[in-house]
Amino acid sequence: MGRGDVKQVTCGARIVSVGAYRPDRVVSNDEVCALVDSTDEWVRRRSGIESRRFAGRDENVVTMAVAAGRSALARAGIAPSRVDTVIVATMSHLEQTPAAAPQVADRLGSRAAAFDVNSACAGFCVALGTADALVRAGTAEYVLVIGADKMTDIIDPRDRSTAVLFGDGAGAVVVGPGEPGIRPVAWGSDGSGRDMIAHSAPWTALRDDPTAEWPTMRMAGQSVFRWATREAPATARTALKMAGMTVADLVAFIPHQANIRITEAIAKALELPDRVAVAQDVRTAGNTSAASIPLAMEQLLSTQDDLSGGQALLVGFGAGLTQAALVVELP
Repeated sequence: MGRGDVKQVTCGARIVSVGAYRPDRVVSNDEVCALVDSTDEWVRRRSGIESRRFAGRDENVVTMAVAAGRSALARAGIAPSRVDTVIVATMSHLEQTPAAAPQVADRLGSRAAAFDVNSACAGFCVALGTADALVRAGTAEYVLVIGADKMTDIIDPRDRSTAVLFGDGAGAVVVGPGEPGIRPVAWGSDGSGRDMIAHSAPWTALRDDPTAEWPTMRMAGQSVFRWATREAPATARTALKMAGMTVADLVAFIPHQANIRITEAIAKALELPDRVAVAQDVRTAGNTSAASIPLAMEQLLSTQDDLSGGQALLVGFGAGLTQAALVVELP
């Protein structure tokens, strides 16, 4: 549908396709532990992470988002010219202006409305909920939703609390009209917890003191663990209630890939049936922030064909503090 065309209000929105981009470079625990006081055994035991992907120096949020978006559009059979809105969820785009999304749209060959969402690791769910609302309202027919983060640009490789956890990547979905396949989003924030996951200093520190170190993201791991394992199950239950469903209706659980211990704690709190597939992409992708849920979705669908058409519970949580959850029908 071109710009200026009158759009019709639709009854619902659905995920049409999923795409992904994973950088070529695979980084082992031994490699990242060379700069911090840790070991492969400790990282696996505490996080479940075995390896992660690092983007190259010539790659960034925009280039990875373009690759993931192009993959999702190709799988959907949707031309870029038919996309009305591009939303990029990211916390690591290094330019305050311009946003990543307009650049992504341009490189894909689209003049769509485009904007970024910074809700950190909850960003993809927030962006997906926004896309659903746009399609339902008739404001857009097709929305390209991308989660993309190059976390290696904003972490200190010498900081044990973050260096062993994070990786780079991008995942994307095409959202379009149809029978409701995206249920209402349950979301919220708690700015009083902003210091749990935050940069070590504002960017103005570099302006005011030329000798200052590059600000990097820091995390209070234990505090974040307690908050996530308390808040994520509550938000997930609200999303299920809003969808009119229970865990018995699910075929998959795809939470933000923070670490395996958090995923297992949330799954246990929700009392998920054993038959529900639980995403564990974090084992080989690390924590990719806003990219983690679409990457994990793509990984599950590529290895378990029987999940297509089933209901999946998505839960994101991260810096802000922010949280968001919703139930979707898998494409």
